[in-house]
Amino acid sequence: MPDSSTRIKTHIQAAFFLSCGAFLAACGESEAPAPAPEPELSYEEQLQLQLIQAQPGDVIEIPEGTHAISRSLSLTVPGVTIRGTGMNESVLSFANQVQGAEGLLVTADDFTIEDLGIEDTVGDALKVNESNNVTIRRVRTEWTNGPSSDNGAYGIYPVQSRNILIEGSVAIGAADAGIYVGQSSQIIVRDSHAEYNVAGIEIENSTFADVYDNVAINNTGGILVFDLPNLEVQGGQATRVFNNRILENNTENFAPEGAIVGNVPPGTGLLVLANDNIEVFGNEFADNESVHIMVYSFVLGGRVIDDPEYDPYPEQIYIHDNEYIRGGTKPAHALLAKWHAATGENSPNIVWGGLVREGASTEKLICLGDDPQQTFMNLNGTGELADVSFDTAPHACTLPRLEPVSLESPGDD
Repeated sequence: MPDSSTRIKTHIQAAFFLSCGAFLAACGESEAPAPAPEPELSYEEQLQLQLIQAQPGDVIEIPEGTHAISRSLSLTVPGVTIRGTGMNESVLSFANQVQGAEGLLVTADDFTIEDLGIEDTVGDALKVNESNNVTIRRVRTEWTNGPSSDNGAYGIYPVQSRNILIEGSVAIGAADAGIYVGQSSQIIVRDSHAEYNVAGIEIENSTFADVYDNVAINNTGGILVFDLPNLEVQGGQATRVFNNRILENNTENFAPEGAIVGNVPPGTGLLVLANDNIEVFGNEFADNESVHIMVYSFVLGGRVIDDPEYDPYPEQIYIHDNEYIRGGTKPAHALLAKWHAATGENSPNIVWGGLVREGASTEKLICLGDDPQQTFMNLNGTGELADVSFDTAPHACTLPRLEPVSLESPGDD
C-alpha cells in the first residue's frame, strides 16, 4: 500500500490535470476551427453564373451602374429576358476586355434584352445567332472613343434568325454597321437611332423587313439594303424603308481594310445594292453630301462575281413620296464623281447605276411614281457624260405596295 506522501502526490497531479482540462474547455480549445468565409463573387462572375444557370422564363436583372466586364458573355437557354434599368443607367463596359470576340453572344430562341447599354467591346457588341423570336428594346451599343477602325464591327447584330424586333435602340461608333440584320426573315427595325457608324442601319441578304421611324445621322451611309454573294442565305427582297429621317451622313469611311462596307462612299443617304422588291417612301433626306438615294448592281464598276447562284441586279425598286433637302454637293461614288468632275453639277436626288441583267425587261425595274417630281439620273453603267440620262419617263410607274411585316414574336406588341 502506498504511503501517505505518495497518496498526496497522486491527488495533487489528478487535481492539476482536471483543472487544466476545465481551463482548456473554457477557452474553447477543444472545438474545431470555424471554416473560412467563401470569397465574394465579383459582379462579372455573378452575371456569368446567372447566364450559365438560367432556366426558360428567367429574368436576369442588370442593376443600375457601370459594370466592368473583361470576358465575353454568352446565353444558350431559350426564353430568357435580360433587363436593365435604362440604356444609360445599366451599362456593361468592356473597355478592359481581355477575352472573347463579342460582348454578349446569344444562341437561343424567345430572347428579350431591354433597357441596357453595352460599351467598348473588342468585337461585336450584341450578336444573336440562329434564333427565333428576338426582341431588342431600348438597348444602346456604343464605342465611346468615336469613329475608329479599331472599334468592333457591329453594334446590334442578329444573323440567320427569324422574327426580329429592334425598337427604341441606339447604335454609335460601329466600324461596320450600327444596327445590322443579316440572312434573316421577318424583321422590324423601328424608333431607333444610328450615329457615327460606317453603316447606320443595314439589312443584308434578308427578306421581309420593315425599317421605319428611325433616325440615321452622321454615319458614312445612313441605311443600306444589300444582297451579297458567297453567303449561305441569298435572295434579299421585300424590304420597306419608310418614315425615317436620314440626315447628314457624311462621316469619312473608317471601316477596316477589306470590309465590304469600306466601299460605301461618305455622304450616302440610302444605298440599295442587288436587292429586289424594295419600297422607299415617306422619308426625309437632308444634307447627305454624296447622294440621297443610290441603287445599283454589285457588278457596277467592274466587280467580279465568283458565285454562280448570285443575282447581282436590283429589280422592282419603288421610290415615292420622299422629301429631299439640299445634299449631293460632293458626289463620292467613283462613277458619280466622274460625272460630277465633268459637269460640276450636284447629284440628283436618286441615282441608278443602270446595269440590267442580260435578257431582262427594263419595264418597271425602277419606279418613281406616275408623275415623278424628284431629280433622277441613270449612270448607264459608265458615268460618262455622253451616256448619262436624266429622263424619268421610263420610270414613271408604280409597283404593288408591299405588305407590312408581321411578326410571330410575342415581343411585337
